[in-house]
Amino acid sequence: QVQLVESGGGLVQAGGSLRLSCAASGSIFSINVMGWYRQAPGKQRELVATITTGGSLSYVDSLKGRFTISRDNAKNTVYLQMNSLKPEDTAVYYCNAVTFPRRHDYWGQGTQVTVSS
Repeated sequence: QVQLVESGGGLVQAGGSLRLSCAASGSIFSINVMGWYRQAPGKQRELVATITTGGSLSYVDSLKGRFTISRDNAKNTVYLQMNSLKPEDTAVYYCNAVTFPRRHDYWGQGTQVTVSS
């Protein structure tokens, strides 16, 4: 079992920045990939970015350059730095962890990000 706890969401004006954190605990040795997803009201959950245990990064094209995913292995924490935020970035942001070799997806409780215009 893996537990994920997100923090760092909030209300920010357009053009501002936020940094989300996701702390993992439990069977962290089994985690292969961690990532961030978001879900806006009335929309499907969508991928934002992922990072592997080896440090490989992946971003959705539309967010490249504004969002940066990183991890601190010593703290078992993954971060999402979000810059130049836009109102359309408003969503609940979820942390995700995928385990290997037995694949299982774990999700955090989500953290609300609201960007005002």
